[in-house]
Amino acid sequence: MMFSVTELAQQLISIPSISPKDLGCQNIIIKRLHAMGFKIKIINIKDTKNFWAFRGAGKTLMFAGHTDVVSPGKEEDWHTNPFDPVIKNGFLFGRGSSDMKGALAAMVIATERFINKFPNHQGRLSFLITSDEESNAINGTVKVVEYLMNKNEIIDYCIVGEPSSTSIVGDVIKNGRRGSITVNLTIHGVQGHIAYPDLADNPIHKGMPIITEILSIKLDAGNMFFSPSSINIANIHAGDGTSNIIPGSLFVQFNIRFSTEVSETEIKSKIINILNKHNINYDIKWIFSGKPFLTKPGLLIKTVTQSIININKKKPIFSTSGGTSDGRFISLMGSEVVELGLTNDTIHKVNECVKISDLYLLSLIYKDILEKLFT
Repeated sequence: MMFSVTELAQQLISIPSISPKDLGCQNIIIKRLHAMGFKIKIINIKDTKNFWAFRGAGKTLMFAGHTDVVSPGKEEDWHTNPFDPVIKNGFLFGRGSSDMKGALAAMVIATERFINKFPNHQGRLSFLITSDEESNAINGTVKVVEYLMNKNEIIDYCIVGEPSSTSIVGDVIKNGRRGSITVNLTIHGVQGHIAYPDLADNPIHKGMPIITEILSIKLDAGNMFFSPSSINIANIHAGDGTSNIIPGSLFVQFNIRFSTEVSETEIKSKIINILNKHNINYDIKWIFSGKPFLTKPGLLIKTVTQSIININKKKPIFSTSGGTSDGRFISLMGSEVVELGLTNDTIHKVNECVKISDLYLLSLIYKDILEKLFT
């Protein structure tokens, strides 16, 4: 299995599938799933490649992941070609090795081994694979989930192959994620000569106390699963660099990461109340990236925990920290969702790599989960 999972990971990494391009990665996976008896539904939208595959009937476990990767940046900063997967000192180097072509390879190999051993297994196995997770995430998993929900499909359990681990595979798994809202606020003033401030209206001066007040909002205190919700400035801009002009507008971009203790409506209301209180001329745009989700202890978490302990003798820590993932879309189906993947210490970095032994461990864990759920 170690050789098989490494070989498949190398095959996928060698394709420069910078988001939202797939460039043939999914064809490789589809061919192997088809050989296992999976039925394949292609759901491509614009430049995003998606597919859903399933085999069997009954309670359903879905492996979810993405074939796209972030740009490698400057190739000369890498020790090796980022799309020429190289094995060195027990590590596999290449863009996507950890995030998340290595996990895709582990999913496929684990499924092949499971079906070979239990061809008449209980339940239904499925895959949801997209190519836009690393970019806009608007034509990928969210659209496939819409398709599945319109077909009244039920996904009972889902494992997202995002790199959740820190030191060794399975030491940390994600059982939820915070929601995310981006707020683009423009405060309007009146441009003028800085020597005649009485003839202008400085939006920066008007905006400073408003910004301070928004940042001081206490949205919640968090709970046993989530840290307190936070508001941070991502970007701020006014003027063109000229020192003798009062700018006509101030742009501030906030990002809010929020827990299950507060809703989008409550967040919006608190910010709007502050803006209206100051009686300013403003424009505001809300970009809702996703609601928070949480998978509470149940069969999936119990099974995943047992498998990790069984394979690498380590009890996992459950966490909801970090950014967003496509799990936020899948959770809308009422599915139990966890993120279990490779280590995340080199993701999106130059010289991204993964231990060969971790690829093997992850594939063994995935296979053990399948055996515990469906035999």
